[in-house]
Amino acid sequence: MFSFFFLVVPSAPGQVVATRNTKTSVVVQWEKPKHEEDLYGYYIDYSVVGSNHWEPSNHKPIKYNRFVVHGLETGEQYIFRVKAVNAVGFSENSQESEAITVQAALRQSVSHMACPSYPHGITLLNCDGHSMTLGWKAPKYSGGSPILGYYMDKREANHQNWHEVNSSLITRTIYTVEDLTEDAFYEFKVAAANLIGIGQPSDPSEHFKCKAWTMPEPGPAYDLTICEVRNTSLVLLWKAPVYEGKSPITGYLVDYKEVDTEDWITANDKPTSKRYFKVTDLHEGHTYVFKVRAVNDAGVGKSSEISEPVLVEARPGTKEIFSGVDDEGNIYLAFECKEATDASHFAWGKSYEEIDDSDKFKIETKGNHSKLYFNNPDKSDLGTYSISVSDTDGVSSSFVMDEEEFERLLALSNEIKNPTIPLKSELAYEVLDKGEVRFWIQAESLSPDSTFRFIINDKEVENSDRHKINCDRSNGIIEMVMDRFTIDNEGTYTVQIQDGKAKNQSSLVLIGDAFKAVLAESELQRKEFLRKQGPHFSEFLYWEVTEECEVLLACKVANTKKETVFKWYKDGSGIDAEVPDLQQGQCHLSIPRLSRKDEGVYKATVSDDRGHDVSTLELSGKVYDDIILALSRVSGKSASPLKILCTEEGIRLQCFLKYYNEEMKVSWSHRESKIPSGEKMKIGGGEDVAWLQIVEPTEKDKGNYTFEIFGDKESYKRTLDLSGQAFDDAYAEFQRLKAAAFAEKNRGKVIGGLPDVVTIMDGKTLNLTCTVFGNPDPEVIWFKNDKAFELNEHYVFSLEQGKYASLTIKGVTSEDSGKYSIHVKNKYGGETVDVTVSVYRHGEKMPEIKPGQLAKPRPIPPSEEVLKPEDHAKSDKK
Repeated sequence: MFSFFFLVVPSAPGQVVATRNTKTSVVVQWEKPKHEEDLYGYYIDYSVVGSNHWEPSNHKPIKYNRFVVHGLETGEQYIFRVKAVNAVGFSENSQESEAITVQAALRQSVSHMACPSYPHGITLLNCDGHSMTLGWKAPKYSGGSPILGYYMDKREANHQNWHEVNSSLITRTIYTVEDLTEDAFYEFKVAAANLIGIGQPSDPSEHFKCKAWTMPEPGPAYDLTICEVRNTSLVLLWKAPVYEGKSPITGYLVDYKEVDTEDWITANDKPTSKRYFKVTDLHEGHTYVFKVRAVNDAGVGKSSEISEPVLVEARPGTKEIFSGVDDEGNIYLAFECKEATDASHFAWGKSYEEIDDSDKFKIETKGNHSKLYFNNPDKSDLGTYSISVSDTDGVSSSFVMDEEEFERLLALSNEIKNPTIPLKSELAYEVLDKGEVRFWIQAESLSPDSTFRFIINDKEVENSDRHKINCDRSNGIIEMVMDRFTIDNEGTYTVQIQDGKAKNQSSLVLIGDAFKAVLAESELQRKEFLRKQGPHFSEFLYWEVTEECEVLLACKVANTKKETVFKWYKDGSGIDAEVPDLQQGQCHLSIPRLSRKDEGVYKATVSDDRGHDVSTLELSGKVYDDIILALSRVSGKSASPLKILCTEEGIRLQCFLKYYNEEMKVSWSHRESKIPSGEKMKIGGGEDVAWLQIVEPTEKDKGNYTFEIFGDKESYKRTLDLSGQAFDDAYAEFQRLKAAAFAEKNRGKVIGGLPDVVTIMDGKTLNLTCTVFGNPDPEVIWFKNDKAFELNEHYVFSLEQGKYASLTIKGVTSEDSGKYSIHVKNKYGGETVDVTVSVYRHGEKMPEIKPGQLAKPRPIPPSEEVLKPEDHAKSDKK
């Protein structure tokens, strides 16, 4: 036979009761559903009476049947309802609570007081076999009257009757129960009492066995208290174990976990020696539980009882401790708690131990404000201060008094107890236009009754022509102007001020280098003042570079008149330059294309009958280098894309710029490797171009080339990819030009001059001689009137040493007049030179010719044989 369990929607929670808590919160409690197994928790809704509009109080189910609803409006009436939830879904809503007005739960008379709520968390702290030490947590609510103490009952396990442990009140939350039976099991319960009576007892404790503890590790810490709950952190407090183990306790480990998880997390890597710990990096809106383990030399001891769950989120209106100094100069820490009631107690602590030292501290509490005053504060007062307010929903805070804050408060306290006149500025000086020195100090404010003294080198000075002293009380300024500052004025300057009880003073030491600096500045300003009485330079010589790469030397003049003369000089010699319009004040000298020849000392002068002024600029060294960098910047912006130029020597890459100077910092790179200038790669440039000559290029020379010019702030790059078709075309053109140059160099030529016209008397002998060249040796042929003619005794041709060619005509006659041509040619080509011969008879007037006019050669193309590049080397060897 089989049975099945079906999970169903939970039944609705029972009666809902709302009670006052604070001015903005209400405590809501309810009866659990009849079947509460497998519940996820509860959701609480609230509504303003009469609005019929419900708002959720929590966005995550809570496990317990008690919840504090925060953020309510004081004086408003509310009702509440609760529903349960499990894996199947939500229950029906509970019945609505009775309406309640939100107000602080003030209890002003006995008639409004009640018995305290029940204690909880009973823990066994030690056992010696015949007695047990127990600890427990105080009730959350005192009932409006301080708790006077506790009553405890006990019974052996499985016995029905309870027996009173104490007849008089236990005033602490720890107690040792004597006369117990060894190895017997006991359970206990505790009830709290106040003026009204004894409250309900706690739930019975678990069964504790009365057996002596002998373990070497410590027993459990107890009385875990959670305070200072904020959005991502809280502070955990505890009391030391009653049973230490076999060696003293050395520290504590703090563990925590979310209520819905199984794994515990240890908050501190190393045990803390303190009995408090701030747990951080928690998740806002999540609920956590905590426990503490004590550590001694034997190891980690028993864990404390697990704390009650706590929702990590700052309560609305959470306040923090703040520091201050009162009107009498007393340092204090203050805290305000709006949730405090008449029954609330403000408990101040240092290192979370309650303060009871009246010699060091004084506590004043009025209503919902409390202050902790420091008596005779000193460095021993540094540390962590805390406060907790009883009969509230755990209102607490802490404050770290560190050295910086302590010094700030001490200074403020001292200022109040020993008032000083606040200063906007300490005693300072400034040198005025005429070289006068002004000493001045400014207070925040000065009354009409304030007094002051100026003291120089321990001697008070009075107002005089030499020391002009003045006080502008409305602005708090006291000043002294010294008309003539000299070498005798070295020393210490002090101003003393008094205004009622408040005093202050400030000193300025002008000795040694500090004094020399003031004296030099005073003398300089005096000279400047005198200089400016006549024509002068308002801006001294400076340089600038125009967008056209022109260097301008510029200056500005002032206080000129019609008769004022302006001149330019370089290295002491006058420069012919356009006379500037001095009324405009701007003067320029242009250097169109800067080079090293422009280096030197440039000077400008301006003068008239009132005076003379000079400005000098040395254009060399760093100044020259800086100008080159500025030119590089302007020129670099204008740089053209890289262009290819083929020559008989190789391939040349060129970049055209507005201006180029070989002193500019440039670089050429091939495949990102910098190229040094050499026989293979030659780097150079002209006035407006920078180039890289690749001599006899090969396949290795393919790739990206980059030209970079460096300016004063940035550099400018141009890149060209010399590969593929670009390289092939350039290489072919280089080969063509190389071959043409080789042919031009080696073709047949007439290199000795022949006259273009020769006049000769008949009967004379005419000799036409020239030098020929060619590699290989050229063929030489003579023509008459463009026709070859035979050589005989009348016409004689000779070629000596392969380079001296001559044509001799013996006994010339008029028939020898005409055009004679020498034809020189080898396989690379050649040329023809013409000579006109004019024969006149004896007795005739010789025709006039222009002396020195040489015959012009006519080029002859090379033979049809095509020379390959490798043939050049063969020809050279021949």
